Amino acid sequence: MARHGENIRKRKDGRWEGRYRDYHKEKEKCIYRSVYGRSYKEVKEKLAIQRNFSGKPLQKESGQIPFHGLCMENGILFTDITEEWLEMVRQTKKPSTYVKYSVVYQNHLKGTFRDVFLSEITEAAVTGKLSDSLSDSLLKSIYCVLNQSLKFASRRYVLSVPILKKPASRMPNKTVTALTRKEQAKLFPVLYQNTDSFKMAVILCLYTGLRLGELCALRWSDIDWENQILTVNRTVQRLPVKNQNKKTALLETAPKSSYSRREIPLSAAVLKILSHFRNNKKYIFGGDTSMDPRKMQRHFKKILKEAGLSDKNFHILRHTFATNCIEEGTDVKSLSEMLGHSDVGITLNRYVHPTMNTKRKHIDILSTFYGQIYGWAG
Repeated sequence: MARHGENIRKRKDGRWEGRYRDYHKEKEKCIYRSVYGRSYKEVKEKLAIQRNFSGKPLQKESGQIPFHGLCMENGILFTDITEEWLEMVRQTKKPSTYVKYSVVYQNHLKGTFRDVFLSEITEAAVTGKLSDSLSDSLLKSIYCVLNQSLKFASRRYVLSVPILKKPASRMPNKTVTALTRKEQAKLFPVLYQNTDSFKMAVILCLYTGLRLGELCALRWSDIDWENQILTVNRTVQRLPVKNQNKKTALLETAPKSSYSRREIPLSAAVLKILSHFRNNKKYIFGGDTSMDPRKMQRHFKKILKEAGLSDKNFHILRHTFATNCIEEGTDVKSLSEMLGHSDVGITLNRYVHPTMNTKRKHIDILSTFYGQIYGWAG
């Protein structure tokens, strides 16, 4: 029930709503607007501010919410709230996370949704503004930024905003492949002939499934020689930078997620190869600094060419590691932890690619099983 004479009421969703009259300059008439809050006192304070500044933007005065515009759903621009959210991300998240979100916003949302109010952000409106040629991966990132901004607005200004659902895939998913047994048979002799640090890096990745950034950031201190364990403590990547002479810079950060900080057992064979390159430098592959992933990728392509293989991305080594583990009987839970995944479903759906030989082996086992039943029954 509304408080008598104040136009404040408690809504069914538990929030308080206050209504006030405002003069609409374009329509040249008075209209009603609303403010929202978690308590009666909060709404009463917001009403007092709005009644003092009706028809003009709020000023940054003590006690007011620091927002450029009227504090209500119809008066908040999407670009304003997203930039405020991005500033929060910059201060509280990893630099790589901020850069990723910022690039998506600058390239795909800022211009498209300029002068669009939060109340106008709907699934239909978003779908109509985005290009049909965007990849599923990019669409996922765009909708992530959209929804994170909306959730921030909901928390920060106590607004009721929708959660947007990414549309169904518009393009067929690309098949992620691993090196075939024939390709591996060509690669390994090259890796073990005149082995240098780059070939050693490829060998290590085939034995551990490390991501490229994790591999390039490895330090000698990350290896427990006695217990034969490698610990993933960090990753490195090249990110855009501002106010510097260079456009990009190598940035070392914590691993991708808490699950990515993990321990991986090392075989005696791998430790033996590593011991030949052991030195007093800090990093295994970079020396005094971490290795640039682009440099590692370039040398990997040279190794592929030496082995007579077609051009491939370094990440295929991670796929190959996972596929080989599954084909040799590794349980999915163990593999998922070695890969640093938060869910075994990611491991199965994204990285495990059984070959026809593996499928045939399972069918042959089933045939043997049926044969035993038939022989016993006969």
